[in-house]
Amino acid sequence: MASSQSLSLAGGAQGFNWLPVFVAEEHGIFAKHGLVIEYKKMGTVDKATTAVVEGEADLAITPPEGAVSNFVKGGELRVIASNSNRLPMSLVAQPSIKRIEDLKGKRVGTSSLTEGTAIYTQMLLSQEGLRYPGDYEFELAGIHTKRWEALQAGEIDCAPQPAPWNFLAERDGYNLIGEINDVIPEIVFAAVIGRKSWLDGNRDVVGRFLKALFEAYSITNDPSREEITLPIFQRITTKDDTELASRGLHYMRDMGMWPGDLSIPQRAMDTTVDLMIRANLLEGSARSSAAGVFDRSFLQGAVGWLNHV
Repeated sequence: MASSQSLSLAGGAQGFNWLPVFVAEEHGIFAKHGLVIEYKKMGTVDKATTAVVEGEADLAITPPEGAVSNFVKGGELRVIASNSNRLPMSLVAQPSIKRIEDLKGKRVGTSSLTEGTAIYTQMLLSQEGLRYPGDYEFELAGIHTKRWEALQAGEIDCAPQPAPWNFLAERDGYNLIGEINDVIPEIVFAAVIGRKSWLDGNRDVVGRFLKALFEAYSITNDPSREEITLPIFQRITTKDDTELASRGLHYMRDMGMWPGDLSIPQRAMDTTVDLMIRANLLEGSARSSAAGVFDRSFLQGAVGWLNHV
């Protein structure tokens, strides 16, 4: 085994999308590849990106928008692999609301008025002829746990909720009236990012990290290995409810949440860039250059290793 190397890894909440990382940690896969991971939970995705920019962390698993913005401005941030390429969310509505069309004149909870959940929801509702502004209102309700509280309190009429909290709401009598994945089938939900200067100077360490992830993703995507994955997934989602955790794990795995080859399809990258432009996070003129943030060389090196084991 290679000599032990330390690697600091930042993230915002380090939630359900980190499942393969925790599989690698808890089942000795990182150790097998000579890695000791220092986890840095930053509290927000923006802070995780900043930690990499400022050298507080070597790598981060976080949404790629910050790295894309940094790259098009000539910065050092690069995306080297995907963490997840799907949006595992349902639109959860009050029991009295049966269809998307029923949301006309209603209040939709979101974590932002201009990004993320607001954009996803607008795209889903527009498929059914509802327009924003005009046909419904957005209410700033916070992250998914806060949106669930707002739904229960009657402060909002619906909200996008990730699995397994969408299924928790359904079990409690709320209606799932739409799937975000139906209108946004591929997107870079979260990616592995790093600074070019650090990445180039630590190719061996980065390679070990990606090789470990390949193994962990294989376990995560294998239905026969749930004795490993389900307890971890339950701990980071609905820790007191195995049934909900199991349903959430199956939902994400079946939609292809965790790409086994860690790659980013062109369609997923294009969607990410398109939504950034729509949210005024990126100038339209940067569309053609933005995809250059993805440095495939690290993943290609790890794939080469994988093909010979």
